[in-house]
Amino acid sequence: MIIDDFKFAINNRRVWWYTATSRTRARFARTTLGSFWLGFSNLLSISTLGFVYGTVFKVQDFSSYFVYLGIGLVIWNTISSSVCMAPNLFSNNSSNIKNMNLRPLFYTLEEWAFQIQTFFQSFLLVFIVLLLFKPVLLINICTASWIPMLNFVLFIYWFPLLLCLISIRYTDLAQLVPIIMQIVFLTSPILYRKESLGNIGWITDVNLFYRILDPLRVSINSGFVNYRESLLILIINFVGIYFSLNFLKKSSGKLPFLV
Repeated sequence: MIIDDFKFAINNRRVWWYTATSRTRARFARTTLGSFWLGFSNLLSISTLGFVYGTVFKVQDFSSYFVYLGIGLVIWNTISSSVCMAPNLFSNNSSNIKNMNLRPLFYTLEEWAFQIQTFFQSFLLVFIVLLLFKPVLLINICTASWIPMLNFVLFIYWFPLLLCLISIRYTDLAQLVPIIMQIVFLTSPILYRKESLGNIGWITDVNLFYRILDPLRVSINSGFVNYRESLLILIINFVGIYFSLNFLKKSSGKLPFLV
């Protein structure tokens, strides 16, 4: 039953959240700035890409463009990282899966927590800097971004999980995913405005990743929320969670023999 998975997640929330936090600490062990490097690296990317692509696309209002690019890039980095890490999630934990009496669900929750922590650690510093360009962002994120943020957080759990379960049977997927994500990034209005796509703007309508990214970026940037679209995406997320958890339950018995 799916309810058992939720009970497991809640009862063990301190454990999988702590192990995810430990990964973050180990990642920046012996560094002076620690996890602040996540924000600094994003700021460097945003400033460089903003200057280059702002010049290429002849942007008139650079401050507005930096806000647009900054929010979009931080959200995309987390989506991309979650998806690209997914195919190797269980193989990276192969030894534990085979030798420890711990439900595979734990490793998915740990990875999810790690991605959420990484997102907020990198987003915080970027957001503070963007406030200098557009102070109203603080009001927007507090009043308008709740549902789009929830959709984003739910999506980076169930979609990578589904991808992970498929990839343990078809291992070539691990090689294909980074290529696909790079293509999706280049064809998504992240570095440029949607209007720049012209007649092929319809590709954003079938781009699942962009349908998660754009409502969150718009809500933070402008304070506007399309509640009809957001609620539809929320329903899709709940359906995705249901099917991915069912898929995981059916695959759990065979998992030690596949990783």
